[in-house]
Amino acid sequence: MARNGGQARDMKLHCLESGTLLEKDGECHAVENELLRRLFRSKAGEVESILEGVKTANPMEVNGGILPPVPDFTEIWAAGVTYLRSKSARMEESEKAGGDVFYDMVYDAERPELFFKAMGYRAIGAGGEIRVRDDSSWDVPEPELTLAINSGGEIFGFAVGNDVSSRSIEGENPLYLPQAKVYRGSCAVGPCLLLGRDALKSDASIQLTITRAGEVVFDDSTDLTQLKRSFEELVEFLYRELDFPNGAMLMTGTGLVPGSDFTLTPGDVVAIEIEGLGVLENVVG
Repeated sequence: MARNGGQARDMKLHCLESGTLLEKDGECHAVENELLRRLFRSKAGEVESILEGVKTANPMEVNGGILPPVPDFTEIWAAGVTYLRSKSARMEESEKAGGDVFYDMVYDAERPELFFKAMGYRAIGAGGEIRVRDDSSWDVPEPELTLAINSGGEIFGFAVGNDVSSRSIEGENPLYLPQAKVYRGSCAVGPCLLLGRDALKSDASIQLTITRAGEVVFDDSTDLTQLKRSFEELVEFLYRELDFPNGAMLMTGTGLVPGSDFTLTPGDVVAIEIEGLGVLENVVG
């Protein structure tokens, strides 16, 4: 979040098929497409100067296809079991396989669960199609606040993320987690990038609504006060023994999990709204 004359100024970066727009206080201006990559590749302390030096064109409207706000070769990671509701759901799905105890332990452990989710070029933007695996029988969306982190390990922005997951495959054996989490169409990010470490309210609400054939089949909400770990704690563990020259995105876990009687089906519309960020809406293909 930039400041002008001591006043906070909201800034969002919109990545469109037609180009990149920087939104300041509700007004959008075209900027160089390279700006997104420069922000992710920046080193500690460089983000503010990059934004101050941005040259903008005439005001424009956000129209056309929306791309995910992540460079192609930036890695997207995710954290698990960071909300109590997530711990309960993971224990439920893994109880028969005897894996429930591990999720109980990681919730209270010093070290968080972190796993690779996708490369940027595999991410789906707002309006795109997400998928469920053909060999899975129980599938859910996982709405997650997603951190934008530069190469220096600094959080410089936020997006809405959807960590689409197979609960049946992960529940069969915790060692199957990569197959349950990492597949074509399993990662959606958008609809924009809210810029600034302090741009998001600490108690921002997260809403998940799933519509099927015009009828709402799931609708629930939570907020960031229910997140057990701090953003900096998660980033520190992610960057502890890894280098990210292209920066990284980190999904921070979910506090909204549909019950065992629900599974995604083709045609479902999944809408995730995070206060201050907007709505990430995708159709299950």
